[in-house]
Amino acid sequence: MEISEWNKRYRLREHAVSDFESLPTPLLIEAAMPLAPGRALDLACGTGRNAIWLAEHGWEVTAVDGASEAIEILQARARERGLKIKAVLADLEKEEFEIEPSSWDLIADCYYLQQNLFEPMKRGIKPGGIVISIVHISEAGQPQTPHSLRPGELERFFKGWGILHHQEGLPKDAPHRRAVAEIVARRPGNA
Repeated sequence: MEISEWNKRYRLREHAVSDFESLPTPLLIEAAMPLAPGRALDLACGTGRNAIWLAEHGWEVTAVDGASEAIEILQARARERGLKIKAVLADLEKEEFEIEPSSWDLIADCYYLQQNLFEPMKRGIKPGGIVISIVHISEAGQPQTPHSLRPGELERFFKGWGILHHQEGLPKDAPHRRAVAEIVARRPGNA
């Protein structure tokens, strides 16, 4: 979906946010809860469901999305809760946001696939930090699309990393009805 379509989607809802857009991703909660808060980057953050949860739990959060309407909703939600979140309007496909090397304790990339982001995400994580990624996967009989990976493909992007969680199939996010690959991977090095 093009950014203009995402903006239209958010605008038509007149800033109403569904539960799916406001409740954090269960995998993010499971992975981040036991960690000491640090610097977190939420890529393709949408209206900020994960960024809000992280900030509420003591993380210093930068949230990036290309849809200005989503960023506005995120900023309003953060203000309402008294949270400091650095919200960045940037088109990831146009490389308008640079992931600084070894700068993040956690990077979340949930339900957004841009294959050329995997290497910058891996470089951006501090040693011992984690990447949480959830992407759609093609199912038997479905054609491969630019917005999905083949089963088993996500794990290969993190070869040599500590795999803390890997699962393929239907996610715990109830509204999602399509198969996904989920991974929580720790960058080798000091924890």
